[in-house]
Amino acid sequence: MSETTGKIFLMMSVSLDGFFEGPDREIGWHRVDEEVHAHFNERLSEVAAFVDGRVTYELMADYWPTADADPANAGPTAEFAKIWREVPKYVYSRTMESAAWNTTVIPEFSPEGVRELKERVGGDIALGGADLAAHFMRHGLVDEYSLYVNPVVLGRGRPLFPGDVELDLRLVETRTFGNGVVLLRYLPG
Repeated sequence: MSETTGKIFLMMSVSLDGFFEGPDREIGWHRVDEEVHAHFNERLSEVAAFVDGRVTYELMADYWPTADADPANAGPTAEFAKIWREVPKYVYSRTMESAAWNTTVIPEFSPEGVRELKERVGGDIALGGADLAAHFMRHGLVDEYSLYVNPVVLGRGRPLFPGDVELDLRLVETRTFGNGVVLLRYLPG
């Protein structure tokens, strides 16, 4: 890889017991206040691309393209809408043929294809979507994990890490936000 190649990183909010979604796919328990959202914006404003699975992309595309048109969405929300529109996006999907908002559809996942995309993009890539992230994890393609641990115990839901993945990680940063969320940033060990 060249010196200009960035890293693929996963940023995900999780409960204390490791779930990113509740049992009915709910995420309303994520504590994203202005401080946390501003932190997300700071990190994501520097990426060269977003890479998402279809479900995550569609959720994002349903809201973010025009979120800053609503006066109620001032501050970090409006700032992220602009970031999301401007940053190139790649969506892995077998069913989508095209997508708007500066998005390229990639019909099939392959580790070699990801490596080629990483080289072509040439900067950091934000990975979104737990199902897609699981494929990346299984092939050792995630260079950094930023877990935002929310002070919530769900008891059940969808775990972030698939049961067939074993990772040895090295903690490189922690940060506590005013709302009780704790960032744990890891690199592969």
